[in-house]
Amino acid sequence: MDDQHYYKRTIVKEAVPSAVLGSSRSVRVCLPPGYNELLSYPVVYCQDGEDFFNFGRIATTMNRLIFDEGAEPAIIVGVDVDKTIRTSEYAPEGERFAAYCRFFAEELVPYIEGRYPVRPAAAERIVAGDSLGATVSLHLALDYRDLFCNVISLSGAFLQSTRDRIEQETDLSWLTVVQLIGTDETEVNTERGTFDFLAENRATRLALAAKGCCPEYTEKPGKHIWGFWQKELPWMLQRFLG
Repeated sequence: MDDQHYYKRTIVKEAVPSAVLGSSRSVRVCLPPGYNELLSYPVVYCQDGEDFFNFGRIATTMNRLIFDEGAEPAIIVGVDVDKTIRTSEYAPEGERFAAYCRFFAEELVPYIEGRYPVRPAAAERIVAGDSLGATVSLHLALDYRDLFCNVISLSGAFLQSTRDRIEQETDLSWLTVVQLIGTDETEVNTERGTFDFLAENRATRLALAAKGCCPEYTEKPGKHIWGFWQKELPWMLQRFLG
């Protein structure tokens, strides 16, 4: 068999209406090989949806895992973001952060579950993000624990505000975080400043562990770029779908 079956995919574009955000949000829904609406599937929600498909190659990765590794087929929902307001939506101090989180939990999830056969249980949902996308993903799990308990973090932009939020919890043993950080991410330039994300991730790992969530934590040589994250995404997805 040639490799063409890895690249075949069915992606449905949806415009999810949002009273909270005041406008609809574009999402991409990738259906797995052999999709059957009479079955039910786990679901992977991705921040930076366009980037996860274009640079993370998550659809191809998912096909490879299904065909080669026996992974359970899952539906992928990539949530697009306007890069000009990304920080405002994804950063805990952002003026649109609370509204975006409400949209995600109260409007997006019901919309998807009303149209696709995804399993309506926290254990069957994975929320994934890179950098600030990982930050908002973790906060979603903390604030909506009835909806999300599985987080994939690609070089999360975890600053003190996130650790302050973790400190409010007493027991995070219910939370599963698969956390990746590159050892070359010690001076990452962002629009909020330059940060040592390696140190920030180490500190956040300890903060989570102190509350009973022991992240599956991986450090390896890598920079704050999709070229690094793309290569690591397969095993992180396999952790939940294997």
